[in-house]
Amino acid sequence: MPTPFPEVRPALFGDLADLVLPAVCAGCGADRVRLRHGTCAACIASLEALRPFVTAPDPPPPGLPPCVAVGPYEGVLRGALLAYKEKGRHRLAAPLGALLATSVAVLAPRGVPVTLVPIPSTAAAARARSGDHMIRLAAHTARRLRAAGWDAAVGNLLRALPRPDSASLSVAARSAAAVNSLRIRSPRIGFSRRAAPRPGTLVMVDDIVTTGATLAAAANRLEEANLQVTGAAVLAATELRRSRGAIRRITAQGHRKG
Repeated sequence: MPTPFPEVRPALFGDLADLVLPAVCAGCGADRVRLRHGTCAACIASLEALRPFVTAPDPPPPGLPPCVAVGPYEGVLRGALLAYKEKGRHRLAAPLGALLATSVAVLAPRGVPVTLVPIPSTAAAARARSGDHMIRLAAHTARRLRAAGWDAAVGNLLRALPRPDSASLSVAARSAAAVNSLRIRSPRIGFSRRAAPRPGTLVMVDDIVTTGATLAAAANRLEEANLQVTGAAVLAATELRRSRGAIRRITAQGHRKG
């Protein structure tokens, strides 16, 4: 199936090949990779072969908007994402941002302004990772979208309060924790007029979707503030996801095409 966003992918190899990183492949962990290659040739080919798909948990949590993932949370994509998120390889944000842009493009038609709303990290997680990894990733995603002709910007509209480790929680408890931890930013804590979304498409962006609880909670918070969410774009979906078949573009009015 042809990619719906061909303009994004040609630079992916260059982004990965130009990284001055340790000689360990971020995708498969091979330790005999040239120093100027963050990902080996085989892993680059695997990432470039990924095609976005519509996905959802079964059953979906109330309020979950349409969700598009770049690929399943496994193999090379999982390795590259963990290297970026947990191992400090921040320059992987550029190629991963290019991949995330392909998911956004499914939800946001060209010619309509799109505002990306990253799902924020807690302050503790941001400190541990030397910055909020999703805000950084969203900036690269918007940059790649603009280079391909989209009118894209980032709106840091949400903040995250401390929350318990979701790995130990039930689905219901995880949903409650997500709702309680997310807040709309106010002017007193950095919600500037320039950060407000413009008329057009509002797309949430995150790294992984598992139960969908965080994305549903974020969408509900935004809609409580009279901000209509078109959908969510993520890099990876866990095996708990189910595919909904062929991708259908979603317009700013919420109608499906194709």
